[in-house]
Amino acid sequence: MADSAVPVISTGLQNIYITESKICRVDGENGKLYYRGYSIDTIARNSNYEEVAYLLIYGNLPKRQELEAFRQQLKNEREIPDSIVKLIKESANKADPMDVLRTAVSYLSIYDNETKDQSQESNIRKSIRLISKISSIVAAIGRIRDGFDYVHPDKSLGHTENFLYMLKGRRPAKEELVPVEMMYILQAEHSSNASTFSTIVTGSTLSDIYSAVTSGIATLKGPLHGGADEEALRMMYAIGKPENTEKYIEEALAGKQKIMGFGHRVYKAYDPRARIIKDYLLTLQNHASEEVRNLTKIALIAEKMMIDKLGKSHGIWPNVDFFAGPVYRSADIKLEMFTPMFAASRIAGWSAHMLEYWKDNKLIRPLEYYTGQLDLQYIPIDKR
Repeated sequence: MADSAVPVISTGLQNIYITESKICRVDGENGKLYYRGYSIDTIARNSNYEEVAYLLIYGNLPKRQELEAFRQQLKNEREIPDSIVKLIKESANKADPMDVLRTAVSYLSIYDNETKDQSQESNIRKSIRLISKISSIVAAIGRIRDGFDYVHPDKSLGHTENFLYMLKGRRPAKEELVPVEMMYILQAEHSSNASTFSTIVTGSTLSDIYSAVTSGIATLKGPLHGGADEEALRMMYAIGKPENTEKYIEEALAGKQKIMGFGHRVYKAYDPRARIIKDYLLTLQNHASEEVRNLTKIALIAEKMMIDKLGKSHGIWPNVDFFAGPVYRSADIKLEMFTPMFAASRIAGWSAHMLEYWKDNKLIRPLEYYTGQLDLQYIPIDKR
């Protein structure tokens, strides 16, 4: 391109492809999502998080023996160093949980003697450690924020069951485990979203996987990405009662305010993950708490209004974040833990993309189109 030519600027890198991938397919036009070729509906109905993590990392569904070996690896890596527990105790009630998580994961790297080994085999081992330990760190953050002592992991429990055990200090009931397992599966992977992209950008410099994942966590924190489920629930709390919903949405739209949990950069149809979460939420109503029933009513009224006003005409539909809050609350998960749990799930996807990208690594270095002045005369400070 000649210096005088004005380039096409794709703000937000919209519609820009950065690489080829076999990990995830997001069909935004038709509202479909695939993990390694398997539809999210099939995965959510039949699988579990350990199997999903294996699928994303290795590229195929495991045989029984392979899955058991993978589960054992995860179990063996659950414990976190005492110094990280101390770090969490010192910071959990002073900082945002995502800030604590980001710092803890960065600190975790000093305990890994394979940090500088960039072989594929080593990076797979480190990925498994991260999948396991990040859940333990998130559970510790939540528990210590609530004023309780750290609970050591239980190797007899499955991945999400152990997470809830470490968070709550007791084995979870089925009605707590099922929604958390579902959310872990649905949030495990989603192609080149902002946090995955930032993970790849850092990794493309041949930095280590801890640095790359720390970048992903920092990116996920933002309310336009991982924090959107928290903001959607805060909106429902602000509405308060179902009968207030219509007025709230009307006034928000009139004021051109963003309704969190609606719209998506890629989906121009109903987010398939949102549909799965909504369907599950509807099954809870007969035995849900008053809070969850109230939140569900608000959500359903808001959903109908938004679809009627902006769905088919503007392609703005509910996304995964919208119904997530009521589902998390059905498992008695506090709002401030939603995004850290998102990270504990998405670590499988981040790791899978990093492992794939490193096979044919290329430093990511985009361009900026400079529009400022040139060849300005420097004026000494005493003459300015």
